[in-house]
Amino acid sequence: IDQNQNFKVYPLTDRQPLFIVALSFAYFSKALTGTYMKSSITQIERRFDLSSTHIGLIDGSFEMGNLLFLAVVSHFGAKLHRPRLIAAGCFLMAVGAFLTGLTHFFMGRYRYKYDTVIQVFQNDNLSIISSLCHYAACVRDSGSSMWIYVFLGNALRGIGETPVTPLGISYIDDFAKAENSPFYIACLQTITLLGPMFGFLLGSYCARLYVDIGYVDMESVTITPKDSRWVGAWWMGFLVSSGLLLISSIPFWFLPRSMPKQESEENHETPVCEILNKTEDAQSNNQNFKLTEIAKGFLPSLRRLLGTPAYFLLLCGSILKFNAFIGLLTFKAKYMEQQFGQSASRANFLIGVLNLPAVAIGIFLGGLLMKRYKLSVVSGAQLSFATSFMSYLLMLLQFGTKCDNIPIAGLTVSYNGSVEMLFSECNRDCLCSAEEWDPVCSDSGITYISPCMAGCLSSSGHGKNTVFHNCTCVSTSFPAGSSTSVRLGQCPHAKDCSRSFTSYMAISVLSSFINALGATPGYMVIIRCITPELKSLALGIQTLVTRTLGGIPAPVYFGALIDSTCLKWSMKSCGGRGACRIYNSDMYRYPTEKFQFTLFKQICQKLLTSIIIVVKTFADLPQSNSVLYF
Repeated sequence: IDQNQNFKVYPLTDRQPLFIVALSFAYFSKALTGTYMKSSITQIERRFDLSSTHIGLIDGSFEMGNLLFLAVVSHFGAKLHRPRLIAAGCFLMAVGAFLTGLTHFFMGRYRYKYDTVIQVFQNDNLSIISSLCHYAACVRDSGSSMWIYVFLGNALRGIGETPVTPLGISYIDDFAKAENSPFYIACLQTITLLGPMFGFLLGSYCARLYVDIGYVDMESVTITPKDSRWVGAWWMGFLVSSGLLLISSIPFWFLPRSMPKQESEENHETPVCEILNKTEDAQSNNQNFKLTEIAKGFLPSLRRLLGTPAYFLLLCGSILKFNAFIGLLTFKAKYMEQQFGQSASRANFLIGVLNLPAVAIGIFLGGLLMKRYKLSVVSGAQLSFATSFMSYLLMLLQFGTKCDNIPIAGLTVSYNGSVEMLFSECNRDCLCSAEEWDPVCSDSGITYISPCMAGCLSSSGHGKNTVFHNCTCVSTSFPAGSSTSVRLGQCPHAKDCSRSFTSYMAISVLSSFINALGATPGYMVIIRCITPELKSLALGIQTLVTRTLGGIPAPVYFGALIDSTCLKWSMKSCGGRGACRIYNSDMYRYPTEKFQFTLFKQICQKLLTSIIIVVKTFADLPQSNSVLYF
């Protein structure tokens, strides 16, 4: 009780920090699961023997799940019990992640050499290694169609995510002071980015573990994590993330449907009778509430929303940006593997400890700048445009960071100066299979597709330490007296490739930080350019449209472009193309860099300029006419 005999009501208001903490953990968990899926793309592609196009379709199933329910949940959810809808969504995401990881236990053991077998024949004390096609024992893999369950689990996780983002953000903005809302959202997004960081770190750890760890003798495994056939324990991370999502759903079941608006500095005391009267009125209104009445208002609300020029232009810009962002995020680790020779584990680790912390700091500082300097809507749009344009310019420098193709006999280099063909005079009589991929490396740095293709006649050692000797194709390529032996595994990139990779990572981190600096201001422009009752619908429609036109097609057409650069495909046991084993490094750069830069620079620059003009017009109007319509 204060000096005016009025009550200060704290219990309900004190739940606002609890909601922010709970929502932050839910965002953390869903972001961890989503980025873990991105970090496991390569592992899933190899485990199910799929092309990049197919794996892009699986990745896009998350957005397909969002497409089914997002618009309806965003509109109806704003008028229902938002915390409980968020709780149900988190539970559904946990079920989807569990189903994805459970797929592993219904599959057989992973076989990285099933289309061919290497047999050793003894002939007068001379070991002749030959590769024979394994047609007679063609048995369809029991897990060949199990990728459908990964697709369904990812789609179920997308359905569960629908209420979390739009309802959570609108709940905070409704009950926080106008000057505090950007800071709360910035803190929320910053904590959320810890999820992707730990998601990539979890992906890095699981990628180091063999997929069937605990079930096979690791001494019998002849491949290493840098091998294009290596599959990590991808299933393990999905079980961990499922548990986190389940825990994150618990607090929301006990939060109230609504909370009082934070008090301004001028009027920070509210009589308890006033709050009780408002509560009674709200309960009376809730009793008369009917879903049919909400449904009638959906189309008019949608028309009003899309009739706001500033929102419409920002929506178009988000679609373009989301296309390139999703394509980059989905295949960034794979790009680092193929272009710079990094293992999947190290690529995920570097993304988690370098790129994502830079993004988190950028988003936090962007929100802090808006709160510290109280930036207007126009200033926020200008800051968002400036940071985006600067990060796009930095992408120009990434074109200079590349590595040459690994010398592979018959694919990227010839055997002895002849035309680049898989077969040569040195291995024509070895009965080699052109479909086999069991690379070996010579001392000269040239990789051969298999010991048979290298023309090897004998071997020594066991497992990963196997060395093949008297390789006729190696002897014909180099002067007499040089080594004619090869060892298991693909040859590494040249030494100057490591310097290019260091430059690539430095530019990537700097570009990520600058781009993230304008994320919060751009997000607040969307919220503030529309009327308060349309906030949930606006955020839901933005998420729906960007994921429909960006999240679903982007991984598919990026994957198709990547598949077009493949030099060597694996073959399934009963025929049919599997996963790609090696790509053309020069061509591989274009789907991930040139397309992205062209899309951003030529279109987003003009679009964002138009947005600033429209937003400035909006800001100059009186408050009563602050929303513009076409």
